[in-house]
Amino acid sequence: MSTLSDNSSSRQNGAHFSVPASSSEDAQKDSVESASSQNNKESFQKTTTAETTGSLPALMGGKLSSRSADVTHKAKNKQVKHRDKKASKRSRIISVFIGLVMVAILVVFAWKVAIPEITKDISGTQDITPGQQVNVTIPDGSGAQAVAKILYDNKVIANKNDFLSQVKRQEAEQKIKSGSYIFVTGTSAADIVHTLISGPNAPGSGLVIPEGYTVSQVADAVQDYFGISRDDFLNQAKASNYVSDYSFLKEAVSANDSLEGYLFPKTYTFTDSNVTADTIIRAMLDQFKAETADLNIDAARVTLNKRYNLNLSNEQIITMASIIEREAQSDDDRPKVASVFYNRLYDGMNLQSDATLAYSLGREATADELSSMTSDPYNTYAFAGLPPTPICSPGYASIKAAMDPAATNYYYFWITKDEHVFSETYDEHVQAIENAREREASSN
Repeated sequence: MSTLSDNSSSRQNGAHFSVPASSSEDAQKDSVESASSQNNKESFQKTTTAETTGSLPALMGGKLSSRSADVTHKAKNKQVKHRDKKASKRSRIISVFIGLVMVAILVVFAWKVAIPEITKDISGTQDITPGQQVNVTIPDGSGAQAVAKILYDNKVIANKNDFLSQVKRQEAEQKIKSGSYIFVTGTSAADIVHTLISGPNAPGSGLVIPEGYTVSQVADAVQDYFGISRDDFLNQAKASNYVSDYSFLKEAVSANDSLEGYLFPKTYTFTDSNVTADTIIRAMLDQFKAETADLNIDAARVTLNKRYNLNLSNEQIITMASIIEREAQSDDDRPKVASVFYNRLYDGMNLQSDATLAYSLGREATADELSSMTSDPYNTYAFAGLPPTPICSPGYASIKAAMDPAATNYYYFWITKDEHVFSETYDEHVQAIENAREREASSN
């Protein structure tokens, strides 16, 4: 700016100098150029000032020169691009944030919902409350997988794989009958398959007898359902009353004249309105005969004699089955529980089953009673061998386990709702109990 001002001043002062005549025309031309330069300078200064302040009316009567307009346009474009870049950056940040939020939601969903459901489906195991009566309908054409799902969804079975294994074992895939059924939760998979093979049991009335019921409990159920006196039923439930029609009761007559172990657990329906104690008992004995028809108990006795040097009667095999029924909690456990008791008999050890004395007492025995009630033949802590009679009505799976126990070296077991531990030595058994109790304590 100072250089331009100095040159302008010099040109103004030079106008007063005397110049040769020959140069007057040039001087006049210079004077015009000087004036023009001065005007251009002022115009440039105004334009620059106007561009700086943004006051458009000050620019040459409100109009922009082409150079100034170009500069202004570029400046505006630069500002717009800058704003666009900032907006684009903000948009990317928002998109990334939303994406992270969505990922977090998916992770939480997977952790809380999807993974537990997948794990549950893979394991196929659930907790069920035993002893509940459940009505189930099996649609026509249902395969084993579909039936397993129906039973599982209705909480009839705890494990679908156990049920499917029984279907395969009994070759029942094509034998399952559609229709309405009444099941009792906690019934073994083997007996459920047997029921499905036998056909619908739900039409009309149904008397439900769960596995492990005693004759006394059956009498209570009959009284509740039909109004038949408990005492009348018990008086009728003598082996001697039926041995002529059911030869498998011969040993029961001589043992205690009791039908304990032979009133087969099932849901019974009666179309005849005139139902009596005799009617019900015959239906149960017929069912026992039908259920055990494919089980060769005589052949099993021979095999057991070879394996364990035990000369057991058919009645004693049913007695063993009844103990297994009361001690085991799953179909997988039954053959192993059987092996424990047979190994003990083979080695001359007492069975030491809590269930046998509980049968005699009608309730669970205390530790003192187990050690002090030495005169009760059902106390297998005090008496060697099997108790005098069966202690309940075993289901099909328990009878089969008594006939064909697992080949093990187990002599002890610890079975609770959450623990199923089998041991070969007493020390292992004690340690297993301690470990189980520690796990239980740590989980509480």
